Amino acid sequence: MTAADRGAGDVERAVRLATIFHPQPGRFAHFRAVSGEALPRHFRELLDHASHMTVVMERFYGGPVGVVVVAEHAAGGGPEDREAWYEREILLRSAAGRIVQHGIVRIDLACTPPAVAAEIRAGRTPLGRVLIAAGMLLKVHCVGLLAVDPGPELQGLLGADDAETGAAPQAFGRVAEIAVSGVPAVELLEIVAPGPLPKVLP
Repeated sequence: MTAADRGAGDVERAVRLATIFHPQPGRFAHFRAVSGEALPRHFRELLDHASHMTVVMERFYGGPVGVVVVAEHAAGGGPEDREAWYEREILLRSAAGRIVQHGIVRIDLACTPPAVAAEIRAGRTPLGRVLIAAGMLLKVHCVGLLAVDPGPELQGLLGADDAETGAAPQAFGRVAEIAVSGVPAVELLEIVAPGPLPKVLP
């Protein structure tokens, strides 16, 4: 598979996840595949790795981040999905209240213990923190980096005042997957909020 093929696949993955909650994905965002070298340095530090974004965000901002569940589906929408698939759209906020990340996740809760599945559904703690606290130190793989041009729906979620009419600042994100015991269990679209980044740790 060529780099171009991988990039096209990453964009397709991003659009598919965005469509779960945004039936007109063009109003949500436009995605372009990029290499790590093409990202500004701090955005590359936040996105180009195989760790949970929750952990990286907390290191970057020097403290815990909180989760806000924007929307959720109890199970997947297609006949090929098992009933345990759970989907949600979230925002992460820094301790100062700033929105620092948008995310969409699909997770097969059948791959997690019942108590972990219940905590994920409760939506009080970022997914990465829940999995780590449960001892599920799962490797993030199939990471594809993206340049993101926010549309009015994503701008609105991120708190942009000119969501319908203004030019959105450039954002960056990634698609990724997590496997449990070799079984694909989590799909992720993670977008770092655009704007200046207060680098806390070296």
